[in-house]
Amino acid sequence: MEFHVDSKRHTPVLTKPLLWLITLTNGIVVGNNYYNQPLLGLMAKDFHVSEAAISMIAMLTQIGFATGLLFIVPLGDMIKRKKLILSIFLLIIASLLAMVFAPSLELLYIASFMVGFSSVVPQMLVPLTAELATPEKLNSSIGMVMSGLLLGILLSRVAAGFIGDIWGWQAIYYIAIALMVLFMLLLAFALPDVNPTFQGSYLQLMHSLIHLTKTQPVLRLSALRGALGFAGFSAFWITLVFHLQEAPFHAGSAVAGSFGLIGAVGALAAALVGRISTRVSTYTVILSSIFILLLSWIVFYIGGNSYIGLIAGVILIDLGLQSMHISNQSAFFALNLGATNRLNTVYMFSYFAGGSLGSYLASLAWKYFQWNGVVLTGFCCTLLVLIIHICYDKRPKNFS
Repeated sequence: MEFHVDSKRHTPVLTKPLLWLITLTNGIVVGNNYYNQPLLGLMAKDFHVSEAAISMIAMLTQIGFATGLLFIVPLGDMIKRKKLILSIFLLIIASLLAMVFAPSLELLYIASFMVGFSSVVPQMLVPLTAELATPEKLNSSIGMVMSGLLLGILLSRVAAGFIGDIWGWQAIYYIAIALMVLFMLLLAFALPDVNPTFQGSYLQLMHSLIHLTKTQPVLRLSALRGALGFAGFSAFWITLVFHLQEAPFHAGSAVAGSFGLIGAVGALAAALVGRISTRVSTYTVILSSIFILLLSWIVFYIGGNSYIGLIAGVILIDLGLQSMHISNQSAFFALNLGATNRLNTVYMFSYFAGGSLGSYLASLAWKYFQWNGVVLTGFCCTLLVLIIHICYDKRPKNFS
């Protein structure tokens, strides 16, 4: 695969084949974090534990991912990206093997954390895309790779659900290991070398995350919106499999996973956000996205006990979250501070910390209040996003 160098920018230019490879890699790698969600019921039976105990796996995977974002992704500004990414692929493969062969729930918890911790490659490829893309193609390129990311999240649930029903929950992890080896080889051949932009020590690199957070109100606001939005999103997907096991559905993991195909409709529609944003303000795009998210929770409340209601809600929640997510990232990447990995670290750490919180709150809500408790949790998280966006987006000085 060829890549070209722009002599004025002194960096390789993002070609279509490379953009497609990055998009596919994002979707494949991020799936590692989500295979467990439609399989929680099967895992609970295999390890003879309760739904609350097995739900910890999903939460620990997200905590692991947030930790990897914090401690690994900033290195992309300090170490050559290609070398770092290929090294992390080896850690991903080892973590997936540990997941398959874990003999106890405690070791499965550790393996789940490590799967999340190592599967942070997409969060280095997104900033790389922002660096390589020309300014006029920045939004559309980010929109494409982020659509690949969300499609990976959704379709991984589909694959895991169906494969788990047929061959057991470990089978999807064997397939994931083979895919990691394949894409590691493809990236070794096609990924360009990009020189790091940070010259200091690792400690100074980590300290710069605090400095960026303190000095960039656009970044802080994007991180808060993303965290709360993903908290509600995670609350829904973590508990969907349990909701579908109850009356009136009495469905298994395959049905829960198949909702990923439905969510893909929203993800694909959100890919248009990158094009629309050139004609509509980011504030308006995000505000519209938040209203779509709020509408999804209303639909879940009214029609959550029917397949039609769940289908409509899934399309809305995926469309709303992905649209807001793309707009958030475009906003802080446009700052052009020469710190794309660190900016993305702050944002995505907040994003998945919010997802972990949403998973935890959802497990409590489900335990005590079942489906209506989960819906209320998601609605309140999204309502907070709306309040923060309206109060601070147009007046960033008030957010400092």
